[in-house]
This record gives sequence, C-alpha cells and structure tokens, in this order.
Amino acid sequence: MSNLPNASVPKYKRILLKIGGEAFAGPGGTGIVPHLAQEVAAKVKSVRQLGVQVAIVLGAGNWWRGRDGIAHGMDRTTADHIGMLATVMNALALRDAFEQMGMAARVQTAIEIRSVAEPYIRLRAIRHLEKERIVILGAGTGNPYFTTDTAGALRAMEIGCNIMIKATKVDGVYDSDPRKNPDAHRYESLSYLDALNMKVGVLDSTAITLCMENDLPILVLDLWQPNCLERAVLGEKIGTLIQGK
Repeated sequence: MSNLPNASVPKYKRILLKIGGEAFAGPGGTGIVPHLAQEVAAKVKSVRQLGVQVAIVLGAGNWWRGRDGIAHGMDRTTADHIGMLATVMNALALRDAFEQMGMAARVQTAIEIRSVAEPYIRLRAIRHLEKERIVILGAGTGNPYFTTDTAGALRAMEIGCNIMIKATKVDGVYDSDPRKNPDAHRYESLSYLDALNMKVGVLDSTAITLCMENDLPILVLDLWQPNCLERAVLGEKIGTLIQGK
C-alpha cells in the first residue's frame, strides 16, 4: 500500500496515463533502458495498489518522430505508421516490466499484430480493467495524422476514464519555458480554452479540444517527482489541471 500520510479513498476510479516514449530512453534519448521501464512500472504499481484502474497510452519519441521523416520527404502516412509500430515496442517492454513485478497487464493495439498483442476492443479493454489488469494501448488510434496525445484522449473516453494524466518531465504548464526562464510561472489550473489559446506545448490542440467537448479533465505532471501519481489520484493539488470553468 502507499506510504503517503493520510492516504484514503482515491479521487479517481479509472485513469488514462499518457506517457511519452522518452521516459524509457537513456542519455542518448533513444531505445529502451530496461531499468527505466521498471521505474515507470513501479510508479504505476503504487497507484494500482490504491485500487485505481489504469490504462496507458505510450508515445514513441525514443524511437521515431514522424516529423523528422516528413522533413526528409517521407510520405506522412508512412511516417505515422512507423511511429505507431514504435509505440508497440514500448508497450511490450512495459508489459514485461509489469509482469516481472507480478502485475497482470495486457497490450492491445489499434493495428492488429495478433502474434504479439490483442487487437484493441473497447469492451475487452474495459473487462481487463475490471479484472484489475493494467491495459497498455499501443499503435495510437490506428490512423495517420493523429498524435498519441489524441489517442490517449480518445481511449480515455471510450473506456470510461475519469481523467487523462499527461506524464512528462515538467511539473505542469508554464507561461514560458522553465528551463530557460527561472521566473516562469506555473499554473495550478487552466480552462480548456485557456490551454488552447496558449498553444500549450505539452499537449496538441486536437487532444485538448476532444477533452473539452467531452468534459474530460487533463492533469499535466512530472512523472519523476516522488509519489506524484499517488498524490494525484488521491486528489492532492499537483501539476496543472485543465478542465472546464
């Protein structure tokens, strides 16, 4: 169980955790470092032990960025399909990390790769969650021109999540880059419209718009802060909450 003081009933029953592929990469920014996948799995395990159902959508930035291929003349659809397949590699690595910890996890993919993962089926994903399995959703939406942020928002609503948590290496949304400006201001909360007008860099506008139209809150936080996920699901004010006002 959590070692946090005054831990009680979680605020959220079911969450969608969106994690960038960079979380698994070493100093060079590429590939999968097994111990980092294990660290991510340990953070999710602490939330599962609170009774929260967890679905995960992963990015592929540690392997491939479609815009780089496009910049060299690659067809956009081909570039996006490569990115989708790269997310599946991350999903398999994370599932293995969960299994090493004794946690039940399933990978479902929007592009069928039946020899390595289940196809994404909404009701089956929900059933896995109800059986206390972690569900890792790979290959984005299965369609080009959509980011994994948008895939996270879409899946969160399809499977009935209470919130989408965007896990990054920055502890929220700022009015300027905190790495360049030590006086940058962090917002505790923003409306969807504010986030859209600010062109928030940590989320694409399509994902924000989709959440706004369906009233799904978004929480942006630093995955690497101690106990950050536990604190978030228990309702502590952490990161930046984007919701209707």
